[in-house]
Amino acid sequence: MTGWTLADLAVLDRALCTTPSVHNTMPWIVESGSERVDLLEWTDRPPRQHDPTGRDLLLSCGAAVTNLRVAARSLGWSSAVELFPEPDRPALIARITPGARRSVDDGDMALYGALYRRRSYRRPFTSQQVDSGVASALAREGSGEDVRAHRVMAPEIERVAEALTYAASVLRADAALQRELAAWNGGHVAGATGNGRAAAGSDTLPWAGLVRATTRITDVPTLAGRLAGEQLLIIATDTDTAADQVRAGAAVQRAWLAAVASGLAGSVLTQPLHLDEVRDRIRDGLGITGYPQILLRFGYPADTGQESPRDLRDYLRRNETRGALR
Repeated sequence: MTGWTLADLAVLDRALCTTPSVHNTMPWIVESGSERVDLLEWTDRPPRQHDPTGRDLLLSCGAAVTNLRVAARSLGWSSAVELFPEPDRPALIARITPGARRSVDDGDMALYGALYRRRSYRRPFTSQQVDSGVASALAREGSGEDVRAHRVMAPEIERVAEALTYAASVLRADAALQRELAAWNGGHVAGATGNGRAAAGSDTLPWAGLVRATTRITDVPTLAGRLAGEQLLIIATDTDTAADQVRAGAAVQRAWLAAVASGLAGSVLTQPLHLDEVRDRIRDGLGITGYPQILLRFGYPADTGQESPRDLRDYLRRNETRGALR
């Protein structure tokens, strides 16, 4: 056997549908066959104020790459990834090809199971502390080619709290951004996956996924106290190209799935890092080399969390004529 079967491709398809993405838009189109899966960006209705440079779109596509590779491993396939393989097709973000057959172990199946248990957990974690060895192992999962996961330590918490508090104030006052978020949250954007709604969550930091007009902003000491009860990873890249952003998305998804497989829960923050001055504060304040791309918070959940609404009809329509995974 030299390539993926239709049954294999169906498993990959289902794994893609569990991928976390900006506003749950699942912003990709799939072209596939037995010898490859191509992931192309879909930008018909991007959240332009929220993601003006398209970084969250690329982070989302990177997470999709990880999901595809995890699903392939569960089927006994190794896989290779090539980013932006055709320069004359800039929308072609990633090409995933099957490699050699391999044995499937318990770790492979644990990560595959985590695909379906992963939720964006946007509430306080329990007081149970995450073992330092587990946290360090997750940081290693979030590191790779030109990507590093910086584990935020206790002396750095206040600097992160200062940066997030500043970002929240700026973002809450951005009238154009807030109009866009209100439209998405109200389901007024036609064709948006997830019924056009952003995931619901707490209306204060650090649990709010997005800063809205109604978000309550605490003072720095209060936020620092909340962050001290969590584990934080900041995923950074050496440079800030489109390929770097895809790699960062793949890396944070690896760490997130490993966390879920270890009985933890988590959620990500990207919105504050849309502000250049916030990226600079975090990079300089924490001594991070390179470009912070995304923040992952994790800990032990008080409950299983709620899945964000996901309406797959638009996703299936846009893929049905493209040789997609079915």
